[in-house]
Amino acid sequence: MSKFLFVLNRLEHWKPDIAQATIATARQYLTDPKFAQMRGVRVINLCRSLAYQTNGYYVSLIAEARGHKPLPRITTIQDVKSSSIIRSASAELDELARKTLAHLREKTFELAVYFSRGVHAHYDQLCRQIFNTFPAPLLLATFRKDDENGWEMRGVSTISLQDVPGEHVPALYDRAAEFVQRGTTPARPKPVGRYDLAILWDKNERNSASNERAINRFIRAADKLSIDTEIINRDDFGRIGEFDALFIRATTAVNNYTFRFARVAESEGLVVMDDAASIIRCSNKVYLAELFEHHAIPTPRTQVVHRDNIDFVLNTLGLPIILKQPDSAFSLGVVKASSRTEYHALVNSLLDKSDLVIAQQYLPTNFDWRIGILDGKPLYACKYHMVRGHWQIYNPIETASAKNSGRHETLPVEMAPRAVTRIALKAANAIGRGFYGVDIKEVDGKPYVVEVNDNPSIDAGVEDSVLRETLYERVMEFFLRRLERVSDGVEN
Repeated sequence: MSKFLFVLNRLEHWKPDIAQATIATARQYLTDPKFAQMRGVRVINLCRSLAYQTNGYYVSLIAEARGHKPLPRITTIQDVKSSSIIRSASAELDELARKTLAHLREKTFELAVYFSRGVHAHYDQLCRQIFNTFPAPLLLATFRKDDENGWEMRGVSTISLQDVPGEHVPALYDRAAEFVQRGTTPARPKPVGRYDLAILWDKNERNSASNERAINRFIRAADKLSIDTEIINRDDFGRIGEFDALFIRATTAVNNYTFRFARVAESEGLVVMDDAASIIRCSNKVYLAELFEHHAIPTPRTQVVHRDNIDFVLNTLGLPIILKQPDSAFSLGVVKASSRTEYHALVNSLLDKSDLVIAQQYLPTNFDWRIGILDGKPLYACKYHMVRGHWQIYNPIETASAKNSGRHETLPVEMAPRAVTRIALKAANAIGRGFYGVDIKEVDGKPYVVEVNDNPSIDAGVEDSVLRETLYERVMEFFLRRLERVSDGVEN
């Protein structure tokens, strides 16, 4: 089996025959089961577009779910969009850039980075440093020189094969072959932080992860551990470097400001909850579907829908059928179709927004379990009941006569069925070691994982009804343990 898999939109766009490497189209990789079964492979994503929810985006996302180590990862795709991360990287690169580009008389310069190297060996050291910061197969860095500061990197972007100048193509193929032969990528070190915690929270956000009373209890719990806290908002982006840890209590999503906070905080060496990788993994239901299948985690019968299998999915799962926009949250973008006509209308509407959509078997239950998992251990157990007259625990359409949330019951973790707790732990551990809320349906005593939420809600009077202040203390103890490990040099 080849160790490297080059994935691109059209096979004819890639000419060289490289030993230990095979090629596939994005559609093949996303839809052919044989690729999901591959092990020990590294995916080189050369798709024309890596924009959010395109096939190129999904190649990297699904590769992560399958354990295929994509290049670039989703975090890198998002990093090159962040001016703050680019500025931070530029500060580390500028001294090397000034030495490397000193011979140039121009005021601007574009440097192509192909598989960590340049077209000319003179630029290789600078190219490697750019690649180490933004690991991607094809990059274009822009530098500008001014009289005061000399050369500075002003931007970096991923590029496609179609963007490579014809005279660079032979060098590109050589660099790709060399990269495959080396078979490794360097890791980026993280700096050491200190003991100040920022809580990112917006009291005016309708669906924030915690209400004001809960935030105050987090602050009190941190104070007991001598951790200083400060509530910050989206306008405090430039202050992240002042803290040692970031606790996100605003709604998280890949295309949301909270993700940029997480990425910049990580690049600054902060302990972050929830981390960017967890946000990426939990916020996309296509990724979760692949992940659950990969780890043999029981779920309602699930299919990934694309333009070519719309009818097949319906015939496989039957009616009624649940359709989910991949990045849906709080029941928004989650719909139920009860007829073929309704199904076709809804699925086509969702496919207009994303190249892939999740379809799932409808399992009617009176409530969903939510098991909170912190650092690989159960923290709380809740039953979220369905909204009266509605099939979900949350109805995005609130009326004067009906609430948009169902009632809740919080139980001691040991009172939840063991099978529910066990499968919640397995699902959360497949994501990471952060803070997760695992939603589970229980049918005839058998649990089915619906999804894993990063940044799960903790509202005073709901999730803390059993543990009360102890719940907040355990979260803050998590931060303290991580901060002490960083201080001792155990983590970086």
